[in-house]
Amino acid sequence: MSLENLTPASGSTKAAGKRLGRGQASGKGGTAARGHKGAKSRSGYSKKIGFEGGQMPLQRRVPKFGFKNINRKEYTAINLDTLQDLLNDKKIKKELDLEMIVELRLAHKNDLVKVLGRGKLESAIKVTAHKFSATAKAAIEAAGGEAVTV
Repeated sequence: MSLENLTPASGSTKAAGKRLGRGQASGKGGTAARGHKGAKSRSGYSKKIGFEGGQMPLQRRVPKFGFKNINRKEYTAINLDTLQDLLNDKKIKKELDLEMIVELRLAHKNDLVKVLGRGKLESAIKVTAHKFSATAKAAIEAAGGEAVTV
């Protein structure tokens, strides 16, 4: 084996095709297969995202209404009946913190968690979350538990 008979593995390279803009004899000289004139024939050309050839783009044709709050915070909701089910299934005992919520796949690692008041809670439990609804907090404390806000 020597340097002159080394070749890439079969299938690892693709044919380069004709070289563009290397004289008329190459068959791709002159305009280099870009056609004549126009933006697409120029170097550095790239059309904008959503450009529809000068037609009014869909993004601008569709009516817009309402208000989108850019500072909105999305919370993952966990209800009291879910907590009671976890207690019944013996997946949690006396305490439920954010790490345990992620472990039980009720929320993702960086999610904000809010406990809501649907359902009933019979057991005393210490719950740690980012927010509690008023009914959820009252129900947890009525059951002898504790609602800890992070």
